[in-house]
Amino acid sequence: MDETVERVTAALKERQFGVLWQMDVPETLRAKGMPFSTPYRILEVCNPQAANEVLSQNLQVGYFLPCKVVVYQDGERTKVAFPRPTSLIGWIGDSALDPVAARVEGALESAIAEATGD
Repeated sequence: MDETVERVTAALKERQFGVLWQMDVPETLRAKGMPFSTPYRILEVCNPQAANEVLSQNLQVGYFLPCKVVVYQDGERTKVAFPRPTSLIGWIGDSALDPVAARVEGALESAIAEATGD
């Protein structure tokens, strides 16, 4: 799974996304006495240009920032997924943001496809 996280991080960087923070969920929960053992990482990622563009238009977008990408083990497979920006943006009802959300979503999809070979 570490290799997948590294590949995802590199593919995101090529698309001007930085990983701001990474949470190792089992490690964090074990530190709190919870017995969660499934390998699971949450990456908080950001494209500064896109973030500036949408926040300049509507401050409510901050509810959804930074973008999250999860990498986790499901049986023998490592899966990578993210909440779709086009769906999240719909919750605030500002259609002027739709093109930026679609552009960000496309970049995330492309990065994940490159990193996973899908």
